[in-house]
Amino acid sequence: MNDSTIVPSAEPSESERSTLLVAYVLYGVTPFTCGLAAVAGVIINHLKVNDTANEFLRSHHRWLLRTFWYSLLWTAVSSLLMFTIVLIPVAWLGYVATGIWYIYRVVRGAINFADRRAMPV
Repeated sequence: MNDSTIVPSAEPSESERSTLLVAYVLYGVTPFTCGLAAVAGVIINHLKVNDTANEFLRSHHRWLLRTFWYSLLWTAVSSLLMFTIVLIPVAWLGYVATGIWYIYRVVRGAINFADRRAMPV
């Protein structure tokens, strides 16, 4: 077995669970930090997604990564629409929809994490 091979473990370590909890907290406070906390969260997720041997934790890291990148994508699209006078209402609708979707994803993920259930990814 070489060093890069990950052996699946039955139960995640407390350290791995704590790291994921920190990521969820960072994502949760993101609306109050103008998005800066999510940047720290996504860095944690990128560093840990392939480090963990537990599929339960890996699914949560992937869930949060997708939450971040799709939120960034739809926020960027909505921001581009703001440059057109006619589509400003559509842009605001995009911001609201993205915000609601983001909150849903973080809350659903946190609940599943607390219940020790993997995320569907």
